[in-house]
Amino acid sequence: MRIDDTLLNKLERLSMLHIDETKRVATQEQLSEILGFVENIASITDRLDKKDTSDYALGTPLRADVVVGSCVGKDVLAHAPQAEDNFFIVPKIIE
Repeated sequence: MRIDDTLLNKLERLSMLHIDETKRVATQEQLSEILGFVENIASITDRLDKKDTSDYALGTPLRADVVVGSCVGKDVLAHAPQAEDNFFIVPKIIE
């Protein structure tokens, strides 16, 4: 798409900006270049099927859910400074 004087005047009015006469030609060329780039992006077609873009296909494969028991309570309590009846003993900090 080519930006002409009419369209640039309309953009100027809508954006409430004033473009100096010395910069009008350069602004028209820059806006035309930007619009050309956007048109190129819009013309790209998506060649992927919808099934190929699902989260499952692109994500990490799921692991099997296996229940494994863990009895680490005694090991954790062995490292505690004080423990009693499978609980930590914490010093009182508020009177």
